[in-house]
Amino acid sequence: MAVLELGPEDALAYEHVPPSRPAGFTFVFVNAITGDLGQWRAVGEPLRAAGHGTLAWNFRGQAGSRYAPGTRLDARAIVADLGRLLEVLRPHRPILVGLSIGGLYAARAILDGAEAHALVLLNTLRKPGVRLDWINAAVVRAMEVAGPLLMRDLMSPLLFGPSWLAAHRAECLLPDTRYLPLDPGSGQMELLRRMGEADWNLPWERLELPTLVVSGLCDRVFFDAADVAELAARLPRARRVDLPDAGHILPVEVPERLAEALLDFARELGVPELGERGAGR
Repeated sequence: MAVLELGPEDALAYEHVPPSRPAGFTFVFVNAITGDLGQWRAVGEPLRAAGHGTLAWNFRGQAGSRYAPGTRLDARAIVADLGRLLEVLRPHRPILVGLSIGGLYAARAILDGAEAHALVLLNTLRKPGVRLDWINAAVVRAMEVAGPLLMRDLMSPLLFGPSWLAAHRAECLLPDTRYLPLDPGSGQMELLRRMGEADWNLPWERLELPTLVVSGLCDRVFFDAADVAELAARLPRARRVDLPDAGHILPVEVPERLAEALLDFARELGVPELGERGAGR
C-alpha cells in the first residue's frame, strides 16, 4: 500500500496498478463512507487480467489515511482529495467507479473538472428527503451506542441479497457478541457525522460522459425503483444494469458479476469517440 502525502498531518492510502496495455482504462474506485480499499480487490483482479488498471484509495479518516485533528471530513474535503489524487497520480484513461455515496463524490469531482473517460454509479442514485436524513441520523446513533457489529446484525438483511445472507447468517447475531460503541473521536465517526450534510441535489444533466448505473434490487434501504429511473433518465449518456438478487455493497457481495459489468462497459468505451469526450465541465 502506498501513501500520498497531502500535508504534515494529512495523507491518503492507496493501491495503484496501471493498465498492462495502452488501450486499457484505469478503474478508480471511490468508497462508501464505511468502506475500505480492500473491498475492491476481488473486483480488480479480473479487470487487471483483462489489461486494465485499478486505483483504490481510502478517504482521510479511513484505514491508513491520516488527517489533522479538527479537520472537517465532509463531502467538500473528500471530493478535493479525489481531485488531488487524480492530479498527482494521473491514472491512464480513468473511469471513476463510486459505491453508494462514493458515486456522489465521483460525480462532483467530475463536475469540478477532474479528468474522467466515464463514470460508474453503484447504488448511488437516490433523492434527498426525510427518509434519507432519518437513515443517516440512525446510523450515527447506532454507531455511538453499540458500534459496527450492531449495525451489521441489524442492517444486513436490508442491505444484502439472499445468497450472501445465507452464507453469512451463522456469523451474525451470536449470543456472546460484545457490542462496543465506535470511538467518538475516530475518523470513521467524523465521516459518519458529516455524511448527512452531503448535497444530493446534483445537476445530473451536466454529466455528459458515458455513465453506467448499476443497481442491486435487493437493496432495501436505498433502492427506490421510481427514483432511480427518474434520476438515471436525467443522465445524458446513461446505461443501466440491474442485479436482481444482489443488494447494496456490490464489491463485497457479487465482485465477479460486478467485474463482468465493468468489463462490458469498458468494451463499449473502446470506440474513440466514446472514450475521449469531455466530462461535462
